[in-house]
Amino acid sequence: MRSEQEVEAAIRRYADMVRRICMLHLKNTSDTEDIFQEVFLKYALHCPAFQTKEHEKAWLIRVTINQCKDLLKSMYRSRTVSMEELGCLPDRQSDDAREVLEALLSLPPKYKDAVYLHYYEGYSAVEVGRMLHKNTNTVYTLLARAKKRLQAQLGGDADV
Repeated sequence: MRSEQEVEAAIRRYADMVRRICMLHLKNTSDTEDIFQEVFLKYALHCPAFQTKEHEKAWLIRVTINQCKDLLKSMYRSRTVSMEELGCLPDRQSDDAREVLEALLSLPPKYKDAVYLHYYEGYSAVEVGRMLHKNTNTVYTLLARAKKRLQAQLGGDADV
């Protein structure tokens, strides 16, 4: 079991990343917070030492993605509707930011993961391939297809 200081340091370093991954998959804040807690609970209980900070970060990314997938497959999830879907929460983003976010969220999960890891976390296609257990050329294909879909949705030739 990890010390409280180690867990707090990891939360400070990786909280934003874990929340962004959750929002990409789950599209609502309440489920995001639930998965956030589960991920860092697993981190606290995970005993082996990580080889590097990058290894630790990759482990957290993988656990977060897996937890999101598990929640999406659960019976509970198939029988609920989020507050956002009901239109009960106010809009806090500009129209342009909301449009880009909605386009990104509408991508299939295989594209979202590759786009997030490559463009937001700065991993190379080779590193993304290792994390997602995919061939490097497959990652390049996923990124290219995601970019095409986003350009089509956002209506333009602008660089996404």
